[in-house]
Amino acid sequence: MSPAIIGLIVFACTFGGALVGMRLRAVLPDHHLSEETRETVKAGIGLIATMTALVLGIVTGSAKNTFDAMDSAVKTVSADLIALDRALLRYGPEATGLREALKKGVTERMEQIWPAHQLYPRVPDLSAKPAGIELLGGQIQRLEPKTQEQRALQARAVELAETLMQMRWLIFENMRTSVPVPFLVILCFWLTVTFASFGLFSPRNATVNAALFLSAVSVAGAVFLVLEMNGPFEGLIRVSSDPIRYALEHMGQ
Repeated sequence: MSPAIIGLIVFACTFGGALVGMRLRAVLPDHHLSEETRETVKAGIGLIATMTALVLGIVTGSAKNTFDAMDSAVKTVSADLIALDRALLRYGPEATGLREALKKGVTERMEQIWPAHQLYPRVPDLSAKPAGIELLGGQIQRLEPKTQEQRALQARAVELAETLMQMRWLIFENMRTSVPVPFLVILCFWLTVTFASFGLFSPRNATVNAALFLSAVSVAGAVFLVLEMNGPFEGLIRVSSDPIRYALEHMGQ
């Protein structure tokens, strides 16, 4: 389920809870709305609100760390791609075909992870036969260096290819992420109860309705942002492809 749909569900539950609370206020006997009752409900809702804020804070921090880690990984990959291409260039004409294969493979992967006019990446079939950087690493190892410099460049190229292979798997593992459904259900329940209490003890007027509406929109927006950052390669908020595009512009030159 997309973050946008989950955000809409959270909004519907929270604002709907506030409206239900207002309706209950109109039908409950007066002793259910006494000052003692109000204080008791406020204490319980305060506890729920604190737990909700704590959980949202933890999840937001985790999602931000994941997003930053993938952004850093993409920048590292772009730098390693340029370094590998330069190492093959310095190796000599024997590695020209490998440089072309490297650029072609990077272009194909970029189109999978950042497809044009699409918000979600095309997850590759990881059960398929080795391809791309894995095959390229084997081809680099099969080069036959004739000088000490070529042997050093070959070793460097192999090292970079292995590093890129590891980063490739790291990125693939984070292309599609999901938040456990029980977590979302419990979080939505806490928010609904909290907003229902707001409606229960609030007067019925346009100002209160507008305030509760905007509060529900804000909470739903917060949940949407957290879920968006939790999927760093999909949705509206995703890791930029600019570092890879920059690397492609300088590869093969």
